[in-house]
Amino acid sequence: MLTATCHCGTIKVEVPRAPESVTDCNCSICRRYGVRWAYYKDAEVTLIAATDATDNYVWGDKSLKFIRCKQCGCVMQWKSLTVGADTNTGVNARNFEQSVMANVPVRLLDGADT
Repeated sequence: MLTATCHCGTIKVEVPRAPESVTDCNCSICRRYGVRWAYYKDAEVTLIAATDATDNYVWGDKSLKFIRCKQCGCVMQWKSLTVGADTNTGVNARNFEQSVMANVPVRLLDGADT
């Protein structure tokens, strides 16, 4: 099990393993958040937080919600608002320990163009 935490420690996200790669996207929101996404099946990810500890942000075509800590503001993950057996979620890999991510390849995605 691998755990990502926000800066203040209020929120934790647990995943079963380190990602094989992460995505650095330059779309309008990802570049502002400064995140790198590790992708998992939604069922593999556990968000550990009190019900009032998170804020959600939904924009554009309303297909994703971004979950962040109300206390420190760290973006923890995005979740699809369309649920299905193969639904993916993105976990902000910058919230894992640096030593875990040291050798994980980074894939650049031109989300500004797509």
